[in-house]
Amino acid sequence: QVQLVESGGGSVQAGGSLRLSCAASGYIGSNYCMGWFRQAPGKEREGVARIYTGSGSTYYADSVKGRFTVSQDNAKKTLYLQMNSLEPDDTAMYYCAAGPERVVVPDRRCLGSLNYDYWGQGTQVTVSS
Repeated sequence: QVQLVESGGGSVQAGGSLRLSCAASGYIGSNYCMGWFRQAPGKEREGVARIYTGSGSTYYADSVKGRFTVSQDNAKKTLYLQMNSLEPDDTAMYYCAAGPERVVVPDRRCLGSLNYDYWGQGTQVTVSS
């Protein structure tokens, strides 16, 4: 069983930065997916950024490429999301997720919610214009 606890959310003005953290307890294997998702009111949940622990490969949604950076510590127990140049459209509840990779898509590892068994409670990010 894996427990995930997010922190670091808050309110910022457009153009500002925030760094989200996700502390994981329990087993995180070498073939695990860890990622950040977000959901804004009235919108579907979307994947923001993810990392495959086996290779350290990272993947990003087009909407955040060049602005957000996902990383993890060496023990793979903490996942980070550095968010720069924030925009009002980034306003959402951000969730951390993890799980063993089940659906392997070459060049797009850890794609899809089937690869994530464990979810955090979320941390709110609000960006004002």
